[in-house]
Amino acid sequence: MLRDIALPRARIGHRPLRRASLLTHFVALLGLSRQRRKLAELDDHLLRDLGLTRRQALEEAKRGFWDAPSHWRL
Repeated sequence: MLRDIALPRARIGHRPLRRASLLTHFVALLGLSRQRRKLAELDDHLLRDLGLTRRQALEEAKRGFWDAPSHWRL
């Protein structure tokens, strides 16, 4: 009983939340890599709309797929 109070389980409806599968995570990382490459292909006008410089876009595009935000890690 005390354990349930100290460590509540996150729920949607009546099912406990599960971590994404390794395959789902890998697909998301590949999508991140694709988005970074596409960012480098944008013209200067679109980059300005995003508040980025050409240099920032190119630096982001160089990052590897494994270099994901910390909240993506398993």
